[in-house]
Parts: sequence; structure tokens; C-alpha cells
Amino acid sequence: MSTEQFTGRAVPGPPTAVSPTATGPHSTSDPGGTTGGAPPSGGAGGAAGAVKSPVLASRLPTLTGLRAPVALAVFLFHASLLFPSIRLLADDSTAEGFYRAVAQVGGLTMPFWFALSGFILVWSHRGNPSPTTWWRRRYVKIVPPYIVGWILARVLVEGADGSHTTLTQDFLSFFMLQSWVPDVPTNFSVNNVGWSLSTEAFFYLAFPAMYPVLRRIPAARLKYWIGGVVLAICAVPLLTYAVIPVGTAVVPNEPAHSANYFWFAYIFPPARLLDFVLGMLVARAVMLGRWRNLGLAGSGALLAVSYVVALNVPMLWGIRVACLLPAVMVIAAGAMADSQGTSSLFRNRFLVWFGDISFAFYLVHFTILEYTRELLGDRLFSTPATIGLLAAQFAVSTLLAWALYACVERPVTRRWSRSRRARAGSASATPTPARM
Repeated sequence: MSTEQFTGRAVPGPPTAVSPTATGPHSTSDPGGTTGGAPPSGGAGGAAGAVKSPVLASRLPTLTGLRAPVALAVFLFHASLLFPSIRLLADDSTAEGFYRAVAQVGGLTMPFWFALSGFILVWSHRGNPSPTTWWRRRYVKIVPPYIVGWILARVLVEGADGSHTTLTQDFLSFFMLQSWVPDVPTNFSVNNVGWSLSTEAFFYLAFPAMYPVLRRIPAARLKYWIGGVVLAICAVPLLTYAVIPVGTAVVPNEPAHSANYFWFAYIFPPARLLDFVLGMLVARAVMLGRWRNLGLAGSGALLAVSYVVALNVPMLWGIRVACLLPAVMVIAAGAMADSQGTSSLFRNRFLVWFGDISFAFYLVHFTILEYTRELLGDRLFSTPATIGLLAAQFAVSTLLAWALYACVERPVTRRWSRSRRARAGSASATPTPARM
């Protein structure tokens, strides 16, 4: 398969993240906000002699705010792609330098987003909802905005660079099944970024079965489970090279690398489930006081160093392993900062607001990048003009994301996250104010 078949459509893109304030794509099971609460006594971590569980924050604005710079990094990565359907820069060396500087954003943000999903869903899990109740809450939060984003992409940019989607690709991407197919054009068909929601949908299907197992892990053994999952993730590149055929298809933005390798290590849902499980385990360790915190500054510095490492190691190691532990450490440090009341730059009101709309931003920004390029025709631009155009694209994406969040994501979640029977029961349980 030639690289021309991928032009402007199939590119790696980090996924959305969990919203610790119940306003993002994978927020908590409670539509009104992230609610944590102390872990129950007994069971894992409840035995005599266990480390005392820390006081846990019911809301995690730092983790919401952290989503803002991560979403910006995703935007810059996609804007840097050298495809005709995206590229704005006229100067070849500047365009290449821009791309190379952000080439491993997926290797940083993917572990962050998927681990953050697992972390928040464990942190916020309360009560004992049935799997159908839990899945209902996930569905109404994610699927309606996803469908709106899918329709927007299908209408505005279908056929960009001549890469028309097939009916099969339309079907698979609409129903969030595209990540299961070992074909990169299918993975990134219609709305380029939708593949990550396809992968996360698998996590959500598995969560109700995995959570009881997690709760039974003794607190003292969590470190071994965490270490085992980290080793399993490190084994993914080795398994890929040993088992997966190299094939002839290549990664569109990295034509020296096998598309088969890329699909199995980076997209295939069971392989990415390990990142999600790691986030679940780390959340449990933090909740039970079994996590050594390096702090936001220390973890952030380590993450920056790991990104440089990712740029200088073989591709699969960069996209799967290099930034893994630092990303998880940042997540844990953010939750602990909120629980302990220590200062955090990411509680800034604007960052938290942007974190709230970041799922919607993720769903629309790639479409805006492509549609802008289509409107501008074949003309390329100077560096200052490109910076201005990127700022405009970012602003339009942000406004559209706010509209999608305010008009679809938030009202649909509030209205339909609980069944009619549950809403009626809640209303009947509310005492009637006494008449004066």
C-alpha cells in the first residue's frame, strides 16, 4: 500500500481524557461531578498494619486543568503534519523542524489520556451500580458528542486530498469499531481522531469486570501489580517485532515504519488496555496511601526529559514506553495536590474551563485544520502568517468545542445519565418542604 493512500487522513492522534470534574469525555459516573470518598475499610488495604488511607479530594481540578496543555500539544502535533490537507508552512526546513519537534506527542499524550481514564474512573467509583447503569452513563457522555463530531467531519472534509471513505469505513467509524481493523486508513477514516474513542469504548466495556478484581488486590501487593503491568507494556514493542508481520503498508507521517507494527502497538484496543489498567492500579495505590509522590514539579520535569528520550529511540519504544511512568506520576501528583491542598498551577480558572471542553475540542480540531486548508486552496504561507492562521484555527476550534460542550455534552449527560425510574425514585425520596 502506497503512502499516497494515507495522505491527509490517517495520522496518529492522541485521544480524549477523563474529566475529573464530570464535564469531559470520560468523566465520572456521577453526572454532577467527580466524587471520590475514602476507600472502604477491610478488603484491599483494610487489614491491620496497613498504611493509613489519606484524605481524598472529592474533585480534582488539577487533573482537569492538566488536560489543557495536553490538548494544546495534540493540536500542535496535528497542525505540524506535512500532508497537503494540513500543511500551511511554505518553507520546507521550517515545516520539517516543526513536525520533528512535536513528532512524539502521541507517545506522551496517549499514556497520559488512557491512564487518566483508568485513574479517574477508579477514583470516582462509588456505590455498586450495575454494569448496565454504568455503561449508560458512559454512553450518554461520550456517544452524542462523538456522533456530532463524526457528522461534522463527514460533511466538511469528506474527500479531502481525494481520500474518499468507503461505506465500510463509514460504518466502522460511526459505531466506534475502527480501531479493531489492522488497516491504518480505516483506523483514521472520517473523523481522524475518533479512533481513540473506539479504543476507549473497549476499556469501558471491560471496566465493570475489572474493578472488582482490582478491589481484591491487597494494598501491600499493589506495587507488584503496577510493576507487572509496566513490564507488560514494555513487552508490547518486543511482541510486535517478534509476532506481527511487517507488511508493505507504512505509517503515513513516518513512511519508514510499518503500519502493521503501528496498529498493533499503538491502536489495537487490547494492547492499549494496559495503559488504562495501570491508571486504575495507580489510583488505588494513591487512595490507599501506597504511592510515593514526586510532586507536580518533579514529575513534570521527568516527563519533559522522557519526551526528549522518546524523540531519540526507535518509534515503538517512543510511542509506547518512554513517557509512560512520568505521565502516570504527573496524574498521581495532580490528584495528591488536590487532596493535600498544595498549590497547583493547573487549578487556574481558564485551564480548568478548557479542560472541561477538551473532549469536544479534541473531536472538532482536526476537522477545522483540514477544512481551513481546503478553504485556502493550494497556497502556502510564511512563518508569521502561519502562526496567525494556527491561532485562528485554535480559536475557531475552541469556540466550536465550547458550543458542542454547552449544547450537547453537558445537557445530554445531565438529562439522560440516569434512567427515568432512577430519576423518579430520587425525586420521590426528596422530602417535600413544609408549608408555612
